[in-house]
Amino acid sequence: MVDTQEKEMIFEPILEDGVFRFDCLSDDRNAAFPSLSFTNTKLRDTPILIHKVPSYIPTFQSLLGQQIVKLELPVGTSFYGTGEVSGQLERTGKRVFTWNTDAFGYGPETTSLYQSHPWVLAVLPNGEALGVLADTTRLCEIDLRTESRIQFTASASFPVITFGPFPSPTDVLISLSHAIGTVFMPPKWSLGYHQCRYSYMSDKRVREIATTFREKGIPCDVIWMDIDYMDGFRCFTFDKERFSDPKSLVKDLHHNGFKAIWMLDPGIKHEEGFFVYESGSKNNVWIQKADGTPFVGDVWPGPCVFPDFTQSKVRSWWANLVKDFISNGVDGIWNDMNEPAVFKVVSKTMPENNIHKGDEELGGCQSHSHYHNVYGLLMARSTFEGMKLADKNKRPFVLTRAGFISSQRYAATWTGDNLSTWEHLHMSISMVLQLGLSGQPVSGPDIGGFSGNATPKLFGRWMGLGAMFPFCRGHADADSLDHEPWSFGEECEEVCRLALKRRYRLILHIYTLFYMAHTRGTPVATPAFFADSKDNSLRTLESCFLLGPVLVSASTLQDQGSDRQLLLPKGIWLSFDFDDLHPDLPSLYLRGGSIIPLGPPIQHIGESNPSDDLTLLIALDENGRAEGSLFEDDGDGYGFTEGQYLLTHYIAELQSSVVTVRISKTEGLWKRPDRRLHVQLLIGEGAMLDTWGIDGELLQIVMPSEFEITKLTNTSKENRRTRLESVMPIPEMDVASGQKGTVSKIPVELKSGDWSLKVIPWFGGRIVSMAHLPSG
Repeated sequence: MVDTQEKEMIFEPILEDGVFRFDCLSDDRNAAFPSLSFTNTKLRDTPILIHKVPSYIPTFQSLLGQQIVKLELPVGTSFYGTGEVSGQLERTGKRVFTWNTDAFGYGPETTSLYQSHPWVLAVLPNGEALGVLADTTRLCEIDLRTESRIQFTASASFPVITFGPFPSPTDVLISLSHAIGTVFMPPKWSLGYHQCRYSYMSDKRVREIATTFREKGIPCDVIWMDIDYMDGFRCFTFDKERFSDPKSLVKDLHHNGFKAIWMLDPGIKHEEGFFVYESGSKNNVWIQKADGTPFVGDVWPGPCVFPDFTQSKVRSWWANLVKDFISNGVDGIWNDMNEPAVFKVVSKTMPENNIHKGDEELGGCQSHSHYHNVYGLLMARSTFEGMKLADKNKRPFVLTRAGFISSQRYAATWTGDNLSTWEHLHMSISMVLQLGLSGQPVSGPDIGGFSGNATPKLFGRWMGLGAMFPFCRGHADADSLDHEPWSFGEECEEVCRLALKRRYRLILHIYTLFYMAHTRGTPVATPAFFADSKDNSLRTLESCFLLGPVLVSASTLQDQGSDRQLLLPKGIWLSFDFDDLHPDLPSLYLRGGSIIPLGPPIQHIGESNPSDDLTLLIALDENGRAEGSLFEDDGDGYGFTEGQYLLTHYIAELQSSVVTVRISKTEGLWKRPDRRLHVQLLIGEGAMLDTWGIDGELLQIVMPSEFEITKLTNTSKENRRTRLESVMPIPEMDVASGQKGTVSKIPVELKSGDWSLKVIPWFGGRIVSMAHLPSG
């Protein structure tokens, strides 16, 4: 079919107010493949009774079997999203192809990575936002090279869904979540630090790694096993010599507060007598070639066959293998190579004319070109369901390399095989943010870079940044030097320790953000412009991001630390730290009007207890008010879906020089734990006032005079400056050179009027404690 004339697409409202489906023709609407992005394809296919017209209507052309869709938006519109992509944050001028690809060593110009998200988030000049989804699983070109124009090109025909315009980008992401689902609720332990390598070659080495973390006081919750734990890379097996007793290994890890995650690839060794191959062949689960015989392609074990996850019977077969695998003490599963990757072929994957006998609700029997981009999604779904079969009282944790828009329902992801370079450090921020803006909030890079050898400065800087990402994992290639936090000398080790202690102090806040994301569809990590989408100057900032109301500002330049000047969004932004100010750690700011919960420094999530002291960090807005929330539950399981949780909403108000902190409302059936409450009120330049009380009771802080506040903030500012000058940044040197820096650890006692301050330069140059002096 050739129709070069541009025509407006026809539309109908679906899902909810502000969401429209567009098709080329009514016949196309009826013939469209089922949606694999929507949680329920009926939501996309069923119109609703809303008598409104969309603000922007796409046009289409049909050319040689391709459908070309264009959407013109106002001049000054900024583009984001497009899923797992490299390169710049603001996407204008870029072109992306959705075709899941094993993209080892990708760069900023790589056009196809491991996941496909045919989705664009457009932020209009007035700050409103519009989301656009090309609902096709096929290879799709997303062309943003023309300013203020979105263009999708893919095999005909496919519907286009628009969300909005809505008042803010967050409103668009919430609406998107109503279509594609919200993120799985992660077990709390999965928000800790994860240590991985390709590979830890024996259970002895794994135990050494675990022991070293605890001996050195570096927080960590998870150790990962890459493919070398297997017997000849055969999935669902263990090497009989190097990992002879996985249950015993996991028992030891659990005893020391660690979880264990193990890799499973889709390529099953084509080998007579191998129980997985025999079982799969008996149940006819393999993807077939066009001639009807099983496709065989080379991966790590050599010749492999591949499960056809488009069939429910195959997903059930795999899920039961996973269920049995979990009995070895497996806490989480890593799905890798599931684009699917195939060696020794130019395409890096299987032939597009391979056959999948898909279920009717997925689209029926189709070629691989139709199901390629959702293969990883369906594998992750099957793995997730297998883990739930194994233990319904535990939340599955699955990490997937390949995925499609909506994968967040089943799995976390990472940004693939990156490089140990400053460019990839910088790019990791935009990549994590783009995934979040495309509906996948649980993501992070391989901290330190996967391929190549990080320097101490690069690794320390990356750990400081990576500790603030939603998913936090260090991972390195087999050909690289050791990349554990202690591998780069004492200065780098100390920076890693400080960075991870920060993360664990913030776990209560991060976990609360994920609860909100799971239940409401709100994002976790967002670009700085989410603080003010009308401010065009924020839209291209790439070295900072938001975790809720916390602004994280990191330097990704080798010769520049975190003490550089930063363009902050409008409003009140108060700096804070955790007695850990360091030029190689990001700067942290809390938005005025916000309260965030903080926990004590711990070595792993299992050390925490509901009765631990709770800290509320507060930054008042221009009206002297602030509010924030804390979500608490068992940290695992699904009791929270039946009311077994406590969601507390706190409020702070300034009236007549007194700040009152109280609970405004609570949700859930849990009784409030008996615990002390520490309130820390930021007053500027890192200085803070604090008081102690009992959680649930009203607390008050009497504000000093403006003159005293000025003296206190000036003193804190000067001591923060002194601290940064006294701490030597990690040197950029060869790992083996043995150079060492020095730091100052001299505490300083200060007095200002009726207030006594204790400032310790080594611990961040801020007011550690503040007490009113007795008269006389």
